[in-house]
Amino acid sequence: MWICRKGPIMRDLTTGNILTDWQEHHVRLFGRHSLKLKHSLHKSDLFTDEALAKLIENYPRDLYHVKTTDTGAATGRSHREGELGGISGEAALEAVRKGQIWINLQNPGAIEPGHADMLTEMYREFEARVPGLKTFKHMSTILISSPHVKVRYHADVPGQMLWQVRGKKRVWVYPNSAPFLPDEAIEKLTLKRFHETDMPYEPWFDDYADVLELEPGYMLYWPLNCPHRVENHDSLNISITTEHWSAPLRDAYAMNYANGLLRSAGLSSLSTAPLGARYYAKLALAAAHKLSGAGKSKAKPYHIDFAVDPGSPTGYRDIHAYEFRK
Repeated sequence: MWICRKGPIMRDLTTGNILTDWQEHHVRLFGRHSLKLKHSLHKSDLFTDEALAKLIENYPRDLYHVKTTDTGAATGRSHREGELGGISGEAALEAVRKGQIWINLQNPGAIEPGHADMLTEMYREFEARVPGLKTFKHMSTILISSPHVKVRYHADVPGQMLWQVRGKKRVWVYPNSAPFLPDEAIEKLTLKRFHETDMPYEPWFDDYADVLELEPGYMLYWPLNCPHRVENHDSLNISITTEHWSAPLRDAYAMNYANGLLRSAGLSSLSTAPLGARYYAKLALAAAHKLSGAGKSKAKPYHIDFAVDPGSPTGYRDIHAYEFRK
């Protein structure tokens, strides 16, 4: 099984693979349709309570998020951002286990080499199985979430996969086109003028979603930018999300970035076709704007107004609000 240590990593001894039920026809579906596949990561020692508590200890502030959903009149908002507040890893896990929160630990490979090794192997295996697939800028995030937590409708900018390690959840995956993914919304998200959960949603969208159940040892892949939402069942959930880029995904990002800049300047009817002189001009515009750093000041800050608290039945307590920028 996978072990938490420096040096060579060990595979699941019964299969020799991370993906344990890959079929040849999955190659034809990758990039075009959602896939639900079996994996062996849930057997890893990296995801025991002890290993997770140790990882949480002194986790860098710019690499984690704490979130909750609050429909109370006190805030007027349904989505809130918080902080760990200097508590121990064990206390944080206890707060999640009995509360209504989730903790996102971004880039755990920067803290624990075993996670970096695991991430490398995950993408090495996908590239070996999908002819022509070349990915880069891999990143993982560990999601530690309470029973019955609901993660709002949202979309992600990079290529995305969700790997279930502990607990069970239901996932809705929606088409990556309008009206589920309006051009203006993905452009703002790409420019960081939206947070992921700012995506517009209507209940009837559910009629057109793929609804999938996830339990330990299963993962989901969906095409680029597909909106999705999640509901946990009645236990603590541990999941991993992985992010990646490829040349086509990078070009789609640049197109959305440039179109967002042009739309904010008053233009409309913007093409996303990946061809012609306008296409290359947009790629150049996006690159120049990124290199200038001009977009950083317009990035939407996070509004922090609670701290994790295992002594509270919700797993958190309100604090004096402040803004945080990554």
